[in-house]
Amino acid sequence: MDRSSPVPLYFQLSQQLETAIETGKLAPGSLLGNEIELAGRLGLSRPTVRQAIQSLVDKGLLVRRRGIGTQVVHSQVKRPLELSSLYDDLEAAGQKPATRVLLNTVTEATAEVAAALGIAEGAEVALVERLRFTHGEPVAHLRNHLPAGLLDLSTERLEETGLYRLMRGAGITLHSARQAVGARAATAGEGERLGEPEGAPLLTMQRTTFDDTGRAVEFGSHVYRASRYAFEFQLLVRP
Repeated sequence: MDRSSPVPLYFQLSQQLETAIETGKLAPGSLLGNEIELAGRLGLSRPTVRQAIQSLVDKGLLVRRRGIGTQVVHSQVKRPLELSSLYDDLEAAGQKPATRVLLNTVTEATAEVAAALGIAEGAEVALVERLRFTHGEPVAHLRNHLPAGLLDLSTERLEETGLYRLMRGAGITLHSARQAVGARAATAGEGERLGEPEGAPLLTMQRTTFDDTGRAVEFGSHVYRASRYAFEFQLLVRP
């Protein structure tokens, strides 16, 4: 701690703890001990430690458990809004992504799917539903429609890697996407899948992705746990 700095000590401590959590030095499940122990160990006052911990509890990085103490929980995934896959973003952030395929089939395109992919309603499309995990905990439910026969979508391969990585491996060059981000309350089924109570806030995303020829190659409809996931925007002033 830099006691000569104008930055409050509680904020210095919270920043150091947050960095340790984000980099994995403080792994999920780690115990920090109680406020008295931390204050004594760090040479800080108890109110300073309490304020630092509370700021991280508010961010969802720490949780207070009665009879156990203050415990590290999984850090929130912060994903930039760009044309990339959740799997690649999680892997790049050291979040250890894993996938469980819930459905991998061929079905008929609904009016919404047909309009997004630029095909006839009722035409065959591949439908894939997956749960994406980080550190063994569900973070998103992914539902994707693709033109039938676009690429090999074996369940085994889908559980090994991300969809966009499979596309690139099949020679598909992803060029652009049209995307909408929203929010709503979780249904009972969504809550059960994602480990959240019914009515918990979810982030939603719909995306239509195009290759370098202008062909629509994917229509995704995804939901994310707001407690574990956030989108990041970079905003620029118009000249």
